[in-house]
Amino acid sequence: MIEVKDLTKRYGATTAVKDLTFTVRPGSVTGFLGPNGAGKSTTLRMILGLNEPTAGSVTVGGRSFRDRPRGLRHVGALLNAGDVHGGRSAATHLAVLARSNRIPRRRVDEVLAEVGLAGAAGRRRIGGFSLGMRQRLGIAAALLGDPPVLLFDEPLNGLDPEGVLWVRGLFRRLAAEGRTVFVSSHLMSEMENTADELIVIGRGELIAAESLTRFAARGTGANVTVRTPRAADLADVLTAEGAVVHREGPLLTVTGLDAARVGDLACRHALPLHELAPRSASLEEAFMELTADSVDYLAGEAR
Repeated sequence: MIEVKDLTKRYGATTAVKDLTFTVRPGSVTGFLGPNGAGKSTTLRMILGLNEPTAGSVTVGGRSFRDRPRGLRHVGALLNAGDVHGGRSAATHLAVLARSNRIPRRRVDEVLAEVGLAGAAGRRRIGGFSLGMRQRLGIAAALLGDPPVLLFDEPLNGLDPEGVLWVRGLFRRLAAEGRTVFVSSHLMSEMENTADELIVIGRGELIAAESLTRFAARGTGANVTVRTPRAADLADVLTAEGAVVHREGPLLTVTGLDAARVGDLACRHALPLHELAPRSASLEEAFMELTADSVDYLAGEAR
């Protein structure tokens, strides 16, 4: 479990993270979202003890990560896949990490096989790796100590579709094993397919800490599609109930009432329905709407 309490980080006059409080629990994949410059990377670095908080605290399994002498046994992390010695082989890189954390050498071969870098790939110099291969190596390093807590910052960068599916399944499996899995990503579609819970921040402050389903439902993009031969009559009924209705021939798009309420009203007024389909707001729609006031850099802004 990761517990962040009143966490603040200032760089001179700039506050990168402000009074941030949230908990990441084991047994689920928790997505970490926020606009560029929201403070996600700074928060991850404070969790790992790489940056010192200005105020507040963060613990992993009830202790500061800095207090754990063999860190990879407790927390595995991928922050920057490019931050490795290009002259070493993948196997040598992992062997150095294993020795410094008193992890059995056999784990090197096990994790290389798990991420698809066994055999000749593991003996190649990292300098010749593609970005996707470096990502796989970074994930292997995170898994090396078989830790109960795992953090990943943009783990899908450079991965092909097969690799994306593999990572998605990996995160699900790790969570099912009871581990804490915390994933920072800007890819809304992947969070929608992978995450169970979300931590959303903007300008260093907490916006939401809740299930993905509940967060998406907060967006106003949800609507109901209705097809009926008496569209004008049904539109009048729904509008009288406070709905916003857009009509195109026999097709109505209804906002402000759920599908059950629309169906009940149509039945009450003996209006036939040929189609009644709810549409939920996507995670991307909800994210863009609820973080709109926290975006510092907008495309097309005057310079």
